[in-house]
Amino acid sequence: MHLVIAVSDVDRAYDFYREVFGWTSHLEWPGEYTELVVTDEDRLGLYRRDGWAETTGVEPVEVNGRVSPAYLYVRVDDLDETIERLRKAGARPLSRRAARGWGDEAAWFADPDGNVVAVARSL
Repeated sequence: MHLVIAVSDVDRAYDFYREVFGWTSHLEWPGEYTELVVTDEDRLGLYRRDGWAETTGVEPVEVNGRVSPAYLYVRVDDLDETIERLRKAGARPLSRRAARGWGDEAAWFADPDGNVVAVARSL
């Protein structure tokens, strides 16, 4: 999986995801784009909004206090610790931590750009 999201500030977004999940970059165009290693095969690209628009040919939607219509779902080993790191990193809580019907306990947050991140653990 390789997911690329539009962000207003690549450095701020990188700091957020590194602080919360410990993901580090393996590819960088300073201030423009960075690609985080999620797993041996999976990557999360953080692309500055104007570069994202130039590459895709369309302007990413302005969320203006709202959130993106898609979310990143991350299973973690320690849900309590990850939720605390999200709070410390300035994530906005969206949906409280709860048991979900598919067998996970999960909570949803918005990153500083309104991109939605769910964190979960199997019950």
